[in-house]
Amino acid sequence: MRIVVAPDKFAGTLSAGEAASAIATGWQRTCPGDELLLRPMADGGPGFLDVLASGLDVTRHTHSVPNQYGAPTEADILMAGSTAYLESAQVVGLHLTDRRDPEVATSAGIGHLISHAIDLGATHIVVGLGGTATNDGGAGLLAALGATSKSAALNAGPAGLAGITDVDLQPALDRLAGVTVVAATDVDSVLTGLFGATKTFGPQKGLAEDRLPIVDGWLQEWAAATDKKLATKPGTGAADGIGFALQLLGATRVSGFDVVAEAIDLAQTIAAADLVITGEGAFDFSSRAGKVPYGVAHVAAEALRPCIALAGQVLVGSREMRALGIESAYSVVDLLGEERAFGDPAGALADLSARVARTWGGRRTQE
Repeated sequence: MRIVVAPDKFAGTLSAGEAASAIATGWQRTCPGDELLLRPMADGGPGFLDVLASGLDVTRHTHSVPNQYGAPTEADILMAGSTAYLESAQVVGLHLTDRRDPEVATSAGIGHLISHAIDLGATHIVVGLGGTATNDGGAGLLAALGATSKSAALNAGPAGLAGITDVDLQPALDRLAGVTVVAATDVDSVLTGLFGATKTFGPQKGLAEDRLPIVDGWLQEWAAATDKKLATKPGTGAADGIGFALQLLGATRVSGFDVVAEAIDLAQTIAAADLVITGEGAFDFSSRAGKVPYGVAHVAAEALRPCIALAGQVLVGSREMRALGIESAYSVVDLLGEERAFGDPAGALADLSARVARTWGGRRTQE
């Protein structure tokens, strides 16, 4: 039996590669005769470059750039010919520091990394979005590329945007002359409002409930000073507004999952398999919004292959699960408890996989 193992990261516990290895380890305890093809996935957020590097012929360049609070951090650029791949989470990721001060966090480091890519000769730049700690609408990114304002500080987080009335984007546009940009997004959110970046993602960045309308108001001013109509388009709220900044520069928007799936030829691999296993930390209905499990299940469905999910937690019922294209989903927490799930995430996931293999696997060990 040939099985494709294509999970996302288990946020806060396992990278996508570690999750795939744990699933394979447990599965082969029960079904050592099965062939497992490990295809760890990403949707534009953390792990985006590592997954791409496994499927593309690239050269890795490492640069020091400022993180969300100005401290130096190292971030990679993958060059494939004249195409550069960047990952926003490597520059301003939530995981880089325990500090949570999104009102002053800036995306400037991503602008610096884009500039480095141009200096390397890139004429096509793909920026993976997701897992970021900023909420500045991408203003810092634009400032790093040369954009200016007479009425506000673009590189001071969303707080610096209060009262903004003017923005000169021309220097940033000039810096990108002859370069095409792609925003590889993991969500469809807009920049502001009830379903905007601040309301949707602000709390996980550290924004208190009573600060959400204030910070969203600053981003509304930012949108009015740049392109209010653009701010209502899907994907502008990705990575807390970095998607908006990139689209101001003329970037096209694509699914981060699709970028990865094409790079590793996921469709062809699944077409030659008998079963597909995906997964993530929390499998819920938001998984449909551009997330890895939904994308993997969609590719499996097109190939008429069954797809199951292994997750830290499963927060949807069977009807919702099947609406996402998943035949069955299994939870580490439900089977082994929270203490084991978080205390030994790889071992717990392997144990879950070993048990699921009794139902879905091919040649089993003798019990």
